[in-house]
Amino acid sequence: MKKIFVLLAACTAPAYILAQIVTENTDSIKQQDLKTFTLLDKNDGLFTYLPGSVSKIDLARLNAIQPFTLNEVLRRIPGVHVADEEGVGMRLNIGIRGMDPDRSRGVHMMEDGIPVAMGPYGENESYYSPFVDRMSGIEIIKGSGQVLYGPQTVGGIINFITLDPPDKTRLNVKFMGGTGLNFLGAVTYGQGFKNGGFTISYIRKQGEQAGPTWYRINDVVAKLVLNTSEKTRLIFKAGFYNELSNATYIGLTQNMWENGQNLFVQMAPDDRMQVNRFSGSMIHEWKMKKNILMTTSVFGYTTSREWRRQEFSSTPTTNMSGVVWGDTAISGGAVYMRNTTGIQNRYFHVAGIENKFTWNFKTGKVGQRIDAGVRFIYERANEDHMRGATPSSEVGTPTSNEFRNGYGLAVYAQDRIFIHKKLTATIGVRGEFFWFDRTFNMINSLDTLYGSQNFIGAVIPGIGLNYKPAEWVNIFTGLHRGFSPPRVKDAINTSGVAVQLDPEDSWNVELGARFKVKDFLTAEVTGFYMDFLNQVVPQSVSSGSSSSALVNGGATRHAGVELAVSYDLAKHVGWKKMSLGLEGGFTYQYAAYARDRFAFQSGDTLNLVNNQLPYAPTMMANMALFFQTGFGLNMRLSGNYIGDQFSDDLNTITPTADGRKGQIPGYFIMDANVSYKIPKIRTTVRLSLKNMTDQRYIVSRRPTGIKVGLPLLFMAGLEFQL
Repeated sequence: MKKIFVLLAACTAPAYILAQIVTENTDSIKQQDLKTFTLLDKNDGLFTYLPGSVSKIDLARLNAIQPFTLNEVLRRIPGVHVADEEGVGMRLNIGIRGMDPDRSRGVHMMEDGIPVAMGPYGENESYYSPFVDRMSGIEIIKGSGQVLYGPQTVGGIINFITLDPPDKTRLNVKFMGGTGLNFLGAVTYGQGFKNGGFTISYIRKQGEQAGPTWYRINDVVAKLVLNTSEKTRLIFKAGFYNELSNATYIGLTQNMWENGQNLFVQMAPDDRMQVNRFSGSMIHEWKMKKNILMTTSVFGYTTSREWRRQEFSSTPTTNMSGVVWGDTAISGGAVYMRNTTGIQNRYFHVAGIENKFTWNFKTGKVGQRIDAGVRFIYERANEDHMRGATPSSEVGTPTSNEFRNGYGLAVYAQDRIFIHKKLTATIGVRGEFFWFDRTFNMINSLDTLYGSQNFIGAVIPGIGLNYKPAEWVNIFTGLHRGFSPPRVKDAINTSGVAVQLDPEDSWNVELGARFKVKDFLTAEVTGFYMDFLNQVVPQSVSSGSSSSALVNGGATRHAGVELAVSYDLAKHVGWKKMSLGLEGGFTYQYAAYARDRFAFQSGDTLNLVNNQLPYAPTMMANMALFFQTGFGLNMRLSGNYIGDQFSDDLNTITPTADGRKGQIPGYFIMDANVSYKIPKIRTTVRLSLKNMTDQRYIVSRRPTGIKVGLPLLFMAGLEFQL
């Protein structure tokens, strides 16, 4: 531990020393840079200096979409595949450019620049997702610009931006209710004062039947901003999240899906998940000189995930409850519920500190900007497994427990060189170092104790170019190394054998262009290629893999093209105070195993080389028609298409009787939103239809059966601003 802090001090000190010796004869950092923490610079719509694909969703667009969940927003981003789990967005499953969406393990997610995963290094899993209703924007970076963030740099970076305190007193109250007794209530109060301001929000979200799911969620976040001097600023934030739901692993069998009956039945009504999360952070911003900004972040959070799941089997066995789902006349076509339950409780603790600085200067006539910093994170996880005697048991007989510790150190620097007013080069490097250990106690007649420890280190370079031949176009290209550390949970199996997992390792390249024609047309087109030396197949039930021996998945190749476009006819022809146009996105991607990889089925050895990766649809598209008037009426009609995808490595097309394997057919979903703002009483009336044609479609076949997408959801509500 002492060595870690010595390294931390050694990496931090040069930043302060450098800040003291720099002269003032350089470009200054503008004061507005201190107002809101974002990953993306203030931009001209072209993100001129970012060498990679980027998407930014601002507050105006969030209000236009009227999302009930984050899923509705993120699936509109090219290259992003969002797999619904329970339909209400309690857990994000995001796959970027053909990567597996399970628990968003290939994505580095942050809130105001601070990680939100259960364990950023050891278990980058999303059992908690920030609420879209308290966000002012969302940023997505997929190119070499993500070298500044990590430890995951394989898929992309998603940063959720929370609302800042207002300049004056403001109260916002929002209520939405609809079918299935789904309800959303949000109250936000903010107040500004001479040297800062604060905001506090409370959100209550609940539903009795969102598909087969019921849920109760409370979310409270408070944010305080203090301008302690002309050059310094403090931002404090604290949050509490509580969820109780009937989240379950069990899904439908194939014949249940084909019969179309009981598609939303609660097959395991006693399953329960409770998630509690406490978080706190402090950010100190110091404008040390007019061209140097130093930011120090201290953060910590603790998350508990307690999950009770009734046990079941595909064949009759002992201790049956008598409840059977599916068709017993079909081999594997029925689910037999047992009287016992598995209780899996997991507790995570994360603490970290990050120090970074931005320095603008000139070397001769060439301008430069250096972003550099160091971050240390400590994470700890405890896990207890028990077996309950009944489906509703709160406690049970212990079967195993384990402890996992990790120490992560990141050091990074990026130099942006303004070679010419039309040409910018960006060179960056990141070092990731992770020490971890795991102790596993199998509680049985032998009471066996296993242990494992390891160290992972990686150097992650990135380079990019931006060329702006005209004011309306920006051409970009970038190359960077993708890296993601292996999960600590999988460092050793339940027999005490070290698995020797390798990190995920890839080389990623992009080439694209962004366009902005006045204020009525914006577009981005990007081609990408990802060459993975190794992708890890997690040893977890939620991975859906039936073979625990295949841990390191080996080489894969991902290639494709993404397109995003927005056109406003009203602005083009000069109609003032109106918007009428189209926006949309399209993705074509192909992700497949690139080298020999073998699987065994029915006594045969099969080579999976060139097989497509599971849950990587080849085509995705979305489009929206929007109409905003000058008298308060806004309308939006949108559609989202997800193409065919495979659910297993073998690329099985014909579904199996248990519903766990087989091709997932493509589907198209339409949503409609209408809102009317009444300025005199500061009230907005909202109506929303999700899946307005009431389509029936499969979103997943894992981990143990078919999950069906949400049916038609009608929501109506009011929003008041005082």
